[in-house]
Amino acid sequence: MLATMGALGLAPTAEAASREPVYRAPRPGDFTLTGRGAARVVIVGGGIAGLATAYELGKAGYDCTVLEARDRTGGRNFTVRGGDSNLDLYGNRQTARFADGQYLNAGPARIAQWMVTLDYCRELGVPVEVFTNTNSSAYIYNEKAGMTAPVRYRTAKADVYGYVSELLAKATGKGALDAELTADDQERLLEFLRGFGDIGSKLAYTGSERRGYSVDPAAAGTPGVELGPVPSASEVFASGVGRYFSFEFGYDQAMLMFQPVGGMDRIPAALTREIGGHRIKTGAAVEKITDKAHGVTVTYRQNGRVRTIDADYCVAALPPNILAKTAHNLGPAVQTALEACRPSSAGKIGLEYRSRWWESDHRIYGGITETDLDLAHVWYPSYGHHGRRGVIVGYYNTGASADAYAQLSPREREARAVAQGVKIHGEKYRTELVSSFSHHWRQTPYLEAAWHSLSGGPDAPVFDPLNKPTGRVYFAGDHLSYADAWQHGAFTSARKTVTALHERVLA
Repeated sequence: MLATMGALGLAPTAEAASREPVYRAPRPGDFTLTGRGAARVVIVGGGIAGLATAYELGKAGYDCTVLEARDRTGGRNFTVRGGDSNLDLYGNRQTARFADGQYLNAGPARIAQWMVTLDYCRELGVPVEVFTNTNSSAYIYNEKAGMTAPVRYRTAKADVYGYVSELLAKATGKGALDAELTADDQERLLEFLRGFGDIGSKLAYTGSERRGYSVDPAAAGTPGVELGPVPSASEVFASGVGRYFSFEFGYDQAMLMFQPVGGMDRIPAALTREIGGHRIKTGAAVEKITDKAHGVTVTYRQNGRVRTIDADYCVAALPPNILAKTAHNLGPAVQTALEACRPSSAGKIGLEYRSRWWESDHRIYGGITETDLDLAHVWYPSYGHHGRRGVIVGYYNTGASADAYAQLSPREREARAVAQGVKIHGEKYRTELVSSFSHHWRQTPYLEAAWHSLSGGPDAPVFDPLNKPTGRVYFAGDHLSYADAWQHGAFTSARKTVTALHERVLA
C-alpha cells in the first residue's frame, strides 16, 4: 500500500526515503489522540534554528516564546537594505544607502538543491530563483603568482584541462600506465582525454574555441578570432588557476544553486510570520538559564529591565560562544562543550554601482571571480540583470583577511576593497561606485562568529552534552550538524531537537 501511495505522490518514494532521514512534524492529533497536553517552551535565540524550532513545535500547539537579543530575527541570516543600520563591537555604526530593490546578503546567500532549506521555502511560500555560483565569464586573478591581468574562468579551465589531458595522454603512450590499465582501457582513456582536454588526434593541446574569442563569431564574414596566444603548460601551472576548479565539484556548491527572490531574509521573515510576532521578543538579551526539577527559568534584559520567563522546557538555539558567556547551571560538561566550539571569522562588503558595467563591459551575468588577494571572492549579483543599479560583493573573505578588514573603519574597508578590485575590473570599479556597506560577523553583537569549528565533528565525545538534553534544556544550531554555516544545518538540527522534545512530552 505504501508503494502504491508513493507512486501516486501520496507518500515518500523509496528513493526519497533513502536520501535523507524521514522527519515527521508534530501535529495537534498527537495530543488529542493521547489525551496529553502541549508544553510551554522558551526558545533562546531567534536565528534559523530557534525560529524553525518554534515553527515546528507550533504545528502541534506548543506554547512557544522566542527570546532574541537583537532587534531582528534571523541571526546570521541578515539581508542589508537601504536604511538598515548596524553597530559593531569596534563602535563603527553604518547605515546602508542602497537604492530600492538593491541588497546585500551579509550572511547566507545560496542554497543547494538537496538542502531542506528549499523545502521550507516551498512550505512557507518563499519564491526562489537561480543563484549563479559558477560562471565561465567571471575572472581568476592570482597576483601573488605573477599574473598581471585577470583571465576568464573558461580560459583558465580550458588551459588546465588541456595540458593535464596532454600530459596524461603522453604518459599513456609511453607505457607509464601499462601496469594499471589494459590496452583497451588505455584506448578508452585516450578517447576520453581527446574530448575532455580538446587535444585532438595528435594528443597535443594547442588551444581552441573553449578558451574564448578576442572577436566573437557574428554574421557572415565574421567567423570570430579565437583567443591567443596560448601560454605554456609551465606558465599555466605556475599561475595557480587550477586550484579553483574543484570548488564546483563540492556537493554543497555544485550548480544549480538558488536564492530567495528579494533577499535571503525572506526565510526568517516567513518563519516569523507563521510563528506569530506576539510569540517573539526582540531586544531580549538572555542573562541566565536555570534548569529546575519541573521546569526552566530564563532571565533576560529587555528595554533596560530584568525579566524572567518560566517554561516546561528550554531550547538553547543561540551561538555556542555566546551561550558559553551566559550564566547557567547546566554543568561543567556543557560548558566545556560550548567552549570547544571555536568561532570563525568572515566578512563581506556590498558595493553599489550606478550602472551594471560588469554586464555591459565585461559580459558577466552573476557568478564569482576568484583571487589570491585579501578580497578572496568577488560576487556579481544573480538578480536584477539589465537593471539600472546593482550591488557587487566586493569581498567575501575569512580568517585573518576578514579580521584585518574588520579592524579598519567602514570608509577604509571600502577604499581598500575598491583599490584591489580596480586591478581586476578597471577604473569603473571606482568611478561608478555609489555606496557601500561592510559587515563582519566576529564583531556583530550577540553573534560574534560567522560559523563554528568543532574538532572531530558534532558527534565527537566532547560535544555529547550538546546532543542530548541537560535536564529540561535542549540545544540546537547549525554547529550541531554536518552542514555548519548552512541554514540546512540549522533546520535539521532544529528538527532533531523538536523530535526528541516532542517524544519526551508524549511519553
